[in-house]
Amino acid sequence: MSVTHPPDFERTIHTANIWLKSVCEGLGTEDRHLAHRVLRTWMHTLRDRLTVDVAAHFAAQLPELLRGAYYDGWDPSIVPIKYDRAGYLNRFSHEARISTEEVPRIAAAVTLVVREHVSPGTLESALEQIPHDIRDVLLQPAA
Repeated sequence: MSVTHPPDFERTIHTANIWLKSVCEGLGTEDRHLAHRVLRTWMHTLRDRLTVDVAAHFAAQLPELLRGAYYDGWDPSIVPIKYDRAGYLNRFSHEARISTEEVPRIAAAVTLVVREHVSPGTLESALEQIPHDIRDVLLQPAA
């Protein structure tokens, strides 16, 4: 046990690191900063398309540290925010600081990681609220 962190913090940090490592592996990179940015962006772009109830239900599946990132900047009074595939690609690109061409591959890779870490059916329930054109980006087969 670390003398600087209570045991609960250690577990929370460890679990978030497991998720980030999985994102790195899914992307084929060791860049944990990129992994964090794209995971955070993935969570925000999903969250903002969901109703408050579904967003909260999904958040309950996230590790505590990532749940904080998920809720960061959230305004439940304006969700769900409507945008189409182009709007999704542009927002993801801007927030993650990647090219729009990279978004489909990266978003799909993060989707696979999230599916591995949440309870069965949780992701599918959230994705039911996402328009098909955006859902197709998130669920495209790995390249």
